[in-house]
Amino acid sequence: MTSTDSVSLDGFGQLYEKYGPMVLRRCRHLLKDEDKALDSMQDTFVRIMERREKMSGVCSSLFYTVATNVCLNRIRSDSVRWAPQIENLLDEFSDLKSMHHEEKIDANLFLEYIFSDIREDTRCMAVLHYVDGLTLEETAAEMKMSVSGIRKRLAGLRKKALECGGE
Repeated sequence: MTSTDSVSLDGFGQLYEKYGPMVLRRCRHLLKDEDKALDSMQDTFVRIMERREKMSGVCSSLFYTVATNVCLNRIRSDSVRWAPQIENLLDEFSDLKSMHHEEKIDANLFLEYIFSDIREDTRCMAVLHYVDGLTLEETAAEMKMSVSGIRKRLAGLRKKALECGGE
């Protein structure tokens, strides 16, 4: 074994046997994936084979350097190409949409039950106070009622909601 071996098509099998294990170890170390390492090892030998006319000889450092470059290029290209698959995104969006739809249906059913036997002005009070964010005083002024009357009706509504909610 010399420090440099000649590169010929006939002797390529010997180079593969001699430097293959070293190239594979390097690829495994960099890529951490057996299939990608095997592919990169093959790519390393293909690159050297393609450029064999330009080389007078090869040594272990050439294979090591080419293997390193092939692996780093593969890592770079994999990171550039990585993106969520469209099918996965569509599934997630449809799941979210159906969850929100189910939540809205549940909320509507809950509100219909709560307001089923409640007077219309109590419903209006609840919207002003809980949805629009008015204070008890502002709600009382809007409804032309006393604050204690608003508080009493909303307390009854809250009690019904808690009973319905199971708390």
